[in-house]
Amino acid sequence: MLARGVSAISRERPYNNLLRRLSAADYVLIAPHLAQDEVEAGDLLYNPGDDVQTVHFPCGPALASYLVPSEDGRDVEAILVGREGAVGGIVSQGFLPAYTRIAVKFGGPFAHMPVSKLEAAKLQSKTLRNVFARYADCMLAQMFQSTACNAIHSIEQRTAKWIISAMERTGDADTVPLTHEQLATLLGVGRSYASRIMQGFKAEGILETRRGTILVRDLAGLTRRCCHCNEAVKAHFEEVLSGVYPTDQAEAG
Repeated sequence: MLARGVSAISRERPYNNLLRRLSAADYVLIAPHLAQDEVEAGDLLYNPGDDVQTVHFPCGPALASYLVPSEDGRDVEAILVGREGAVGGIVSQGFLPAYTRIAVKFGGPFAHMPVSKLEAAKLQSKTLRNVFARYADCMLAQMFQSTACNAIHSIEQRTAKWIISAMERTGDADTVPLTHEQLATLLGVGRSYASRIMQGFKAEGILETRRGTILVRDLAGLTRRCCHCNEAVKAHFEEVLSGVYPTDQAEAG
């Protein structure tokens, strides 16, 4: 679970692009209520049915994932959320129970604050409401695109998509801390199937695997095998909430 050592965030903003997108006046409204913890991979933020009382903002290379439980006991990954966004109380405004499981995919710093404080701040600022409404729209676009991707694209295309998506959010040029079992969860397939897909990429010299880590040896080759779902989501982010989705240009800006 979340660490106990909570500290208030005052001067320097957390390394979360959504928080850094806020104007100075809007950030002042929420800064006193923000705290930050180091959170470990595998930690649960919400289970289905939990009261959504806290908004979590992944920072830096940290990643959270939405997991939908299935009747056979497996969790199927819906979307990844990194420093471009937040989880918990974004679409529902925190007044409804969690529908999915939300877990930490890659550990690291997470900023967090009570949903009630965020909602109170939104009532004070139209521009703050606008930023979070726009982000909610982008999150829904991710979910829609993920649904379409699962329906029409091959396992190989989706594997390449997830790996590239994780690389973009963690900021690592060629390494993704992802096991075969975690990849299988992302794809909604069995571990043996995911391993066969990885073996195919390894045979082509595109990827290597080492102790729970995927090394990308041929990014151009991986990109050619990828569907265009990431690009569609990034284009929507850029149109609706420019500069928030992690890209080389956004990070440089």
